[in-house]
Amino acid sequence: MLPHTLERNPWRDNLDFNCASPFIGRLVTFLDQSPTPWHAVDQVSSRLEHAGFVRLDERAAWTLEAGATYFVVRSDGALIAWRQPTEVVGWTIFGAHTDSPNLRVRPEPVMKKHGYFQLGLEVYGGVLLSTWFDRDLSLAGRVAIANEGAVLTELVDFKRPVGLIPNLAIHLDREANGSRKINPHEELPMILSRAETDAELDFKDLLARELDRSADDISAFELCAYPVEAAQVVGLNQEFLTSARLDNLLSCFIATEALLNNEDAEGVMVVLNDHEEIGSVSTGGADGPFLESVLRRATIDADFERVRVNSLMVSIDNAHGVHPNYASKHDEGHRPLLNEGPVVKVNANHRYA
Repeated sequence: MLPHTLERNPWRDNLDFNCASPFIGRLVTFLDQSPTPWHAVDQVSSRLEHAGFVRLDERAAWTLEAGATYFVVRSDGALIAWRQPTEVVGWTIFGAHTDSPNLRVRPEPVMKKHGYFQLGLEVYGGVLLSTWFDRDLSLAGRVAIANEGAVLTELVDFKRPVGLIPNLAIHLDREANGSRKINPHEELPMILSRAETDAELDFKDLLARELDRSADDISAFELCAYPVEAAQVVGLNQEFLTSARLDNLLSCFIATEALLNNEDAEGVMVVLNDHEEIGSVSTGGADGPFLESVLRRATIDADFERVRVNSLMVSIDNAHGVHPNYASKHDEGHRPLLNEGPVVKVNANHRYA
């Protein structure tokens, strides 16, 4: 099994993304280095700091200067960045989300069954479960580390296939191509390794080795499984980009690029929320207090309600391009085509699934 790097595929190694577009090259790098929401926020934070943005601490007092650039991170998975205007009249806000549907590691995950060590996984968001079978899977996430009475958070990424969820052979399930219903509890545990009769496996020991720490230092963890296939440009004319987590890392990347490349635009804010896939009801979610808290502090002495009315927010997410094999799933006259420009979602009930 090979490590998860951009050089895994020889054909891909010979493809210079920057020849097609430096933008695509940066996008591919961002996608491959962001297997979790926390890694995505870390990537965006690094780019912002490199560009001179100042990271603020929500627990500290803020002294904001006109024309300066700032960002703040909440709960590792949500981020807000902005250019402070000379006079706060209104904000232009672009919103996206950092999370994607996936499978997450259970708190007590290791199971020993029929000669194998397996890892218990639970469904996060609206996952298309069938796509997770027969894929080389890795693990990444964040780990809480006890450190002299405090708790620190460290990111971890195994960056290599550590397991898989095999399909049942068709010889044992002749109805596999029919209307199969997947039981997540029974069918999604990931195989990690063979297990000898007297062998034991402590998951914290695995994490400790990856982090070069003691297992006793690990207080808690939040990990995602992810397919190790790297982002690819595909098609006869290389006009398509395939990758996991395009929903909605694509929008996070675009919003960050726009903010960094419009240095003269004042009062522009980018909001990257977490937990959109599970309802957004969290401290870092769009239905939580994060945005309003930052807006009130960034508005300083101006009339907040007046500024709010003068502001505009655009939610940027992915739209489903028409699938040529399932065109009937789209309303006639409303069938978006790939590479034909942006989609504006309109719904009488204000629901934009």
